[in-house]
Amino acid sequence: MITGDLRRALGTPVSCAGTWRPAPPGSGGSPGSAASPGVFATGVAFLLARDEGRPAATIATELAQRLRPLDWVSEATVTGGGYVTVTVTADALARLAVRVAQAGPACARSDALAGTALTAPAAAALASAPSWRQARERLAVTVCARLAQAAGARVTWTHDAERIAVPGSPARPPASPGGPVAGAIAFAGADAVTYTLARLPPGTPARLDARLAAAHDLGNPAYAVRYAHAHAASTLRQAADLGLDRGDAAGFRPWLLAHPCERALLGELSWLPERVGEAARRRRPDVCARALEGLAGAYLDCQETCPAVRPGTGAARQVPGERAVSAATARLWLAEAARTALCAGLGLLGVTAPDRL
Repeated sequence: MITGDLRRALGTPVSCAGTWRPAPPGSGGSPGSAASPGVFATGVAFLLARDEGRPAATIATELAQRLRPLDWVSEATVTGGGYVTVTVTADALARLAVRVAQAGPACARSDALAGTALTAPAAAALASAPSWRQARERLAVTVCARLAQAAGARVTWTHDAERIAVPGSPARPPASPGGPVAGAIAFAGADAVTYTLARLPPGTPARLDARLAAAHDLGNPAYAVRYAHAHAASTLRQAADLGLDRGDAAGFRPWLLAHPCERALLGELSWLPERVGEAARRRRPDVCARALEGLAGAYLDCQETCPAVRPGTGAARQVPGERAVSAATARLWLAEAARTALCAGLGLLGVTAPDRL
C-alpha cells in the first residue's frame, strides 16, 4: 500500500510499480539495515534516464524533491547514483494496521502487471496429477495467474486444468487419480500439500514428504503460516469475549505501535503487494510463500512480546498521558491486519485460512 502511495506521489511517465525494494545497508534513512521498516528504494530513475537521455542521478534528485514536502515522508534521498530512497514517518507505517484491516483481500493488490492478459485454469486439479512434477506445474500455472490478477493483470479463467498446457511443456492426456499426489493429499490434506508445493523454489526436486507436510509444528511452514492466522483470529475472539474492541478507525493512535516487534510486523505488511507482484512477474509462487512466512513469524514474535490481550487480564493497560486510550486497542488493529494479510496471501496460493487449528 505504501509503495502504491509513493508511486502515485511520484507520478512518473514510466511506472515504478514493481521497482520498489528494501533499501540496502548504508543507503540512508532509518537504521541502516535492509530490513528497516518504513524504508523503500526505487530505481525508476534509471528507467527514465534511458528514455530521457539525462543522468539517472539528476532525475532521482528531482523525484526526491517531489516527495520531501509530503507530510507522511520523513526523508527522501538519492543513493547509489540514481536510486530514490524514501523513509516514511512512523505514523504512516503504523496506520497500515488500519488500512490493511479495512482493505480485506485488496491489501495484497497492486498495478504492477496492469495491461497484462493471460488465460489459466481456475483449479490446479492436483489430486489427478500422475507425478509431483506435473502437480507442481499445474499449481504454478493457477497460482501465478491468481498472483498476476492481484497485481493488476486481466485473467480469463477456464475450468479444464488438464487441457491448459504449461508454457514450454508438451500437452499431456488427462490422468487418472490415485498416484503419489493423491495419496499425499489423502494423508496430509489438500492445504498442506498445496502450500508445501507452492513454496518449493525452482531447481529443487518436485516432491514432498507427506508426513512432514502434515506436521503440526511451527517448524513446518505449511502449518506455521496457517497457525499464525488462526492465532490472530483467536486473539480477536478473546478480545471480544473480554469486551475489548478496536474502536473506530478515527480513534486509532499510531504512536501506540512503537515497539520494534510491532514495527517489524508493520514492515512485513508494507511489502506484501510488492512480493505478490514479484512472484507473479517471475512466475515464482515460492516468493509469495516466503513473504507469508516472514509475515507469520513477525506476527508470532510480536504477540510474544506485545500481546494485544495479556494472559489473565480482562482490562486494558492505560497509556500514561492519554485519555484512557489502551495500547490493546492499537494492537487489536495490528492483529486484524495480520489476520487479513495472511488470509489474502493464503487465498492467492489456493490454501484455506482457518480461524481454528
